[in-house]
Amino acid sequence: MKHIKDVNLKGKRVLMRVDFNVPTDENGNITDDTRIRKSLPTMQKLINDGAKTILMSHLGRPKGEFDEKYSLKNVAKRISEVIGKEVLFTQSLLGEEVTNMVNNMKDGDVMLLENIRFYKGETDGDMEFAKELAKLGDAYVNNAFGTVHRNHASVALLAELFPNDHYFGFLMEREVENLSYLLGNPERPFTAIIGGSKISGKIDVLENLIPKVDNMIIGGGMRYTFTKALGGKIGNSIHEDDKLEVALDLVEKMKKHNVNLYLPIDCIVVDQFSNDANTQLVKGDEIPDNWEAVDCGPKSVELFRDVILKSKTILWNGPMGVFEMPNFAKGTFGVAKAVAEATQNGAFSVAGGGDSISALQQLDMMDKMSFVSTGGGAMLEFLSGIELPGLKHMK
Repeated sequence: MKHIKDVNLKGKRVLMRVDFNVPTDENGNITDDTRIRKSLPTMQKLINDGAKTILMSHLGRPKGEFDEKYSLKNVAKRISEVIGKEVLFTQSLLGEEVTNMVNNMKDGDVMLLENIRFYKGETDGDMEFAKELAKLGDAYVNNAFGTVHRNHASVALLAELFPNDHYFGFLMEREVENLSYLLGNPERPFTAIIGGSKISGKIDVLENLIPKVDNMIIGGGMRYTFTKALGGKIGNSIHEDDKLEVALDLVEKMKKHNVNLYLPIDCIVVDQFSNDANTQLVKGDEIPDNWEAVDCGPKSVELFRDVILKSKTILWNGPMGVFEMPNFAKGTFGVAKAVAEATQNGAFSVAGGGDSISALQQLDMMDKMSFVSTGGGAMLEFLSGIELPGLKHMK
């Protein structure tokens, strides 16, 4: 793999796929520009080289046609503020106006194309559309890890069209290096903490991680599918009846690979799904009828903390409970604090997934992890060991 730091792209038109799918309010104003700022080092490198940088991003899920609501015009303004220079932008789609703008770019200029998903050919992974994009550039940089699991034209096909001139951006490089380390030969003990509401989206990750980890902590709603499969009482707690056999199979595989499985030993239950509901603290596998578990309890947090602090490598993806409700955030926050403490003590930690990142942001602990992945679904698919479309031709 050729590294962008090892080349000078002066004078070249560089097509760079970024993930600037930023959150916005009802008026289209950007509420969090983290994704833009994370691409700043790569943009700055290309500007300093004197490249002509042409950025491609999506925003939301438009249906393959122009939709003002999903325009990137406000994103262009914010990029200008972040890089300290004007960003060229037009709401015109590919065609003569865009081609002329690209041809008139000067070395060091930056241009943002309108939402790449306004073109049906993007999400269809259409090679003819990819070839139209390729005409605008001399080289290709992929810095959009959050989209590498998509078989889209600007993600999966452009590298193939620039066989000698495709590169990872710095953000993409760090993602691949750090996640590959987890799947390679990480320092032990290696603990994976997997949470969230359902097993179904994480079966492949669990399958792939079991032979690689020493400890598996499972929390959140998915934990109750395991509990029911193992014969415990779960009351009205969220679970997946069609995944009970899968859960038992995963437990057997953990035994076979000598993986220590940790499920919450106590939990907070409620009589209705509300922050102000009546609560009880009960054993993790003895949830009363008509009560629903919403967080792991203090003994569980202490148990998990003990395992985490003895670990040298830690992966955390997914919350331990309904942390969006302040009264039921203690489990998730407890795990976050334990991972931060272990990291401070020398462990290598990777956190990812929207809910885990949200919890870290609330605790102002983003910088307390060794690495925070920007890709939710992409991170899970990478850790599943699947060859991702956006990485296939980036050799």
